[in-house]
Amino acid sequence: MPKIIALAGKGGVGKTTISALLVKYLTERQLTPVLAVDADSNANLNELLGLTVSTTIGQIRKELKGDMPPNMTRDQYMEMKVHQSLVEASGFDLMAMGQPDGPGCYCAANQHLAMTMDHLADNYKYILVDNEAGMEHLSRMNLRSIDYLIVVSDPSARGIMTARRIAELTGPLAIEVKKKCLIVNRVPEPAGPELLAKIQEAVEAADLPLGGLLPASNELVGQELAGRSYLELGGEVEAVRRAFAIFDAFLS
Repeated sequence: MPKIIALAGKGGVGKTTISALLVKYLTERQLTPVLAVDADSNANLNELLGLTVSTTIGQIRKELKGDMPPNMTRDQYMEMKVHQSLVEASGFDLMAMGQPDGPGCYCAANQHLAMTMDHLADNYKYILVDNEAGMEHLSRMNLRSIDYLIVVSDPSARGIMTARRIAELTGPLAIEVKKKCLIVNRVPEPAGPELLAKIQEAVEAADLPLGGLLPASNELVGQELAGRSYLELGGEVEAVRRAFAIFDAFLS
């Protein structure tokens, strides 16, 4: 069975940045093959990885409401289309969930998706899910158990409060989390005592161990503005070096 790594946090805190750095880490550490799932409706993980997405799972679910090709069940059609939606790269594949469901019931389509994901999962060593704060896609993909939950925050009171609430949500949602941590992104250096106190408060209240602090990075910003893949970044970039140190400790 693959190890499931899920990321969550409020919008704009850098979940996709951490996800792209995680893909870089897993491939460079040869912890492959990896399935990276962009579960954010505003999908842009592919851009940070230098890839182009042509088909999303949301589009496939809409197609499932129409007529099927002759001599093909909906399960077979879903499995075929999901495989076609995968963007293949060196050491990993990428899948984009796309826009949320529109009007009408998609319960059956989500069941087909969950069954397909069960079959697909056996092909990978790690499944990485760049998730929305609500974590709805985890249940849609039938991921009721998460090996590693990374909650991402920015250095703001709202971001840290949201991270705390997300960590506390896993219980009511009946999602088993084997290991979790908080990563605070874009932290100014040195970090002020007020910020450190707010982080410590959240860590203690939500039983959410601190994975580490990542500094703001001109190199990451420049790479994104230039439209270049994070996979091309060198190990001398401070944000990459610190992210890899956090992943080494957390995923060990």
